[in-house]
Amino acid sequence: MMLLMGDEILSQNKKFLFVSWVSLSGDLAWQIAKEGHEVRVFIEDKNDADVYDGILEKVEKWEDYVDWADVIVFDDVGFGNIADRLRKKGKLVVGASVYGDQLEESREFGQEEMKRCGLTILPSSNFTDFDDAINFLKYNPGRYVFKPSGGSAGEEKELLFIGEEEDGRDIIEIMEHNKGIWGKKIKTFQLQKFMSGVEVAVGAFFNGKKFLYPININFEHKKLFPGDRGPSTGEMGTLMYWNHASALFSNTLAKMESALAETGYVGYFDINCIVNGRSIYPLEITARFGYPTISIQAEGILEPMGEFIYKLASGQDFEIKTRKGFQLGVVVAVPPFPFLSKEIFSIYQDLSILFKRSNSLDGIHIGDVKMIDGDLRLAGESGYALVVTGSGITVDEARRQAYNRIKNIRLQNMFYRVDIGTRWLSDSDKMQSWGYV
Repeated sequence: MMLLMGDEILSQNKKFLFVSWVSLSGDLAWQIAKEGHEVRVFIEDKNDADVYDGILEKVEKWEDYVDWADVIVFDDVGFGNIADRLRKKGKLVVGASVYGDQLEESREFGQEEMKRCGLTILPSSNFTDFDDAINFLKYNPGRYVFKPSGGSAGEEKELLFIGEEEDGRDIIEIMEHNKGIWGKKIKTFQLQKFMSGVEVAVGAFFNGKKFLYPININFEHKKLFPGDRGPSTGEMGTLMYWNHASALFSNTLAKMESALAETGYVGYFDINCIVNGRSIYPLEITARFGYPTISIQAEGILEPMGEFIYKLASGQDFEIKTRKGFQLGVVVAVPPFPFLSKEIFSIYQDLSILFKRSNSLDGIHIGDVKMIDGDLRLAGESGYALVVTGSGITVDEARRQAYNRIKNIRLQNMFYRVDIGTRWLSDSDKMQSWGYV
C-alpha cells in the first residue's frame, strides 16, 4: 500500500530500529509494529533481557542494523554523539543530540542556554561543596529548591528537595546532617530560588528546522502517592491537551527554535515550568520522548504512529492531526516500583496481566512486559507494568475513560494514583486568570 504525502510517495512499510539503554520506548515500537512496519529493538541493560520477549524482535548489536533501518530512534539521553554522527551521514534519526544531552543532564548548562535564548529563568547558584552552599544560604536567606545536577548524579537526582522555610534553614539542616553521605554521591548541585505557582510543561515535536503544530501542554504527576506525596517516580501519570497558540509556547520553546535548528535535532522537546501572574519560569528541559508522555500522546495523535515518526524523521513540515479535548494517562505498577529490587520483584516475575474483557484493550500501553502463551507477563525488574490512557472533551470524561479501563485489569498488588488530573479545576482557573489558557 502506498500513501501520498504532498509531492512524495511514501511506502507504508518502513524499517524502524529502536536503541535503548533500558526498556523505555517499547510501547511506541509495539504500536509501530502493529501498523505493519518492520521493527527491531536493542536494549543495553541485561536486567531487561526478557522485556518485550514475544512482542518485539530484539537484536544483540544494534550497529549491525544501521544500514537496514529507514529510521533510527534513540529513546534516552547519552546517545547524543552517536545520533549526531548518524545524522551527518544522512540517516534519519529521531531523538538524542549532544546539545540535547547537555541541556537535560547539566542543570547549569540548561539554565544558561535558556537565559541566552531569552527565557526568564529563576535565580540559581551551582555548587560542588556543601559547606559553600550552607554559607551561601546563611548570607542569602530565602526559600530554595535543592537540585542534584549533572550526569554523575544519576539516581541522586531523585533527592530533589523543595524547601518550605522562608529563611532556608530546613535546607541548611538537611545539608549539615547529610553532607558526609551526599558528598560521596552528589558531585554538583544547584540551589534555585523557589517560586510559587502552577507547574506545567510545554512540549512540541521538532523536525530539524522548526517545531510542528499543535504543541502539547501537559501536567505531570511525579510523586508516588496521591496529593503529590512520597518519593519521585519519574512519572505516575499525566494530563495533557494540544494547542495551536499559547503564551506558554511563545515564551519558552519558540525562543529556542533557532538554537535547536543549528544542531539539527529531531524529536520531542519539552520544558517544565512554573507559571504565575508575574511570568513563566522554565525549570528543566527534556530533549527526548517522555515516559509515559509518548504513550499518552499516542492516545491523542490521530494518524498512524509509524507514519508520524517517519515524517518527523525526514524533516517534513506538517500539522499533526490530534484529538480535541484532553488525554490522560495513569501508570499501573507493582512492587518494587519506583525502586529496583530483584528480591522483591522475584515474587512478581512472570505474573500474568489479565483482562476481564480481553476484546477491549483500548488505551492499554505496555511497560516492562513480555508475551508468553498469549498472556502479557511482567518482565525485567522494575515493576513498571502498564500505562492506561483515556481521552475526552472534558478532563472528567478523560479521567472516567482511563480509570474505567483500569478496572478491566487483573494483576495482583497493582497500584496506581487515583488523582491524576484532579488539579485541573484549580490550575486552569489560575492559568486562565494569568492569561495562559
